[in-house]
Amino acid sequence: MTASNKHPEAPWRNFYGRIHGKTLNQAQKDYLDEDLEALSPGAVSWDINPNRDPIDMDARFKGKPVWLEIGFGGGEHLVHMGETYPEIEIIGCEPFMNGVAMLLGKIRKLQTQNVAVHPGDARDLFDVLPDHSISKAFLNYPDPWPKKRHHRRRFVTAEHLEPLFRVLKPGAEFRVATDIPDYVRQTLIEVPKAGFVWQAEGPQDWSQPWSDWYSTRYEQKALREGRTPHYLTFVRP
Repeated sequence: MTASNKHPEAPWRNFYGRIHGKTLNQAQKDYLDEDLEALSPGAVSWDINPNRDPIDMDARFKGKPVWLEIGFGGGEHLVHMGETYPEIEIIGCEPFMNGVAMLLGKIRKLQTQNVAVHPGDARDLFDVLPDHSISKAFLNYPDPWPKKRHHRRRFVTAEHLEPLFRVLKPGAEFRVATDIPDYVRQTLIEVPKAGFVWQAEGPQDWSQPWSDWYSTRYEQKALREGRTPHYLTFVRP
């Protein structure tokens, strides 16, 4: 179970990913101790917001459009988007604390001003995001859970997609990048089932990255190992 589920009022939510990896170095520990709290998107955890009151998005994000990246890994794409589009704010969700520490190091180095960080389960954030509050969402190289019996653990299931659909604005884009063919198959079944519309008209629309794409270390590993990236674009009607 996740840390947020320790509150007695919290729903039971199975969580299967890693939260900690190899030991953090001192600088990474300092980033977590000194920088993380100030980058919070708001009152997300059950301990501090047991009533699940919605975040005041205008107050927290200065009235700017807000984007969301689910599972940001080491934060390369997240920081790239923040630096490329200073006119927006972007929230990153990532329960793996080593990845969070890596992101905080990048933010400190670049002095990126428009990134917020939720170091936990995206479902807890969905609880407190208002309807139609997110202008764009990204799911880049999610955990593939390759065994068939584990496919229900993937993000592209109703448990995640239905609240994502709720928080996205009409017309908002949802981008999915993956190198796993079976993940592509499940995405193309489940995401439209949740109400999204796939934007592809031909092979170039899923074989070529977006013009503002930043190739992450996960993608570079996939390419080295001979796997083919797919870039899937959906819109929330």
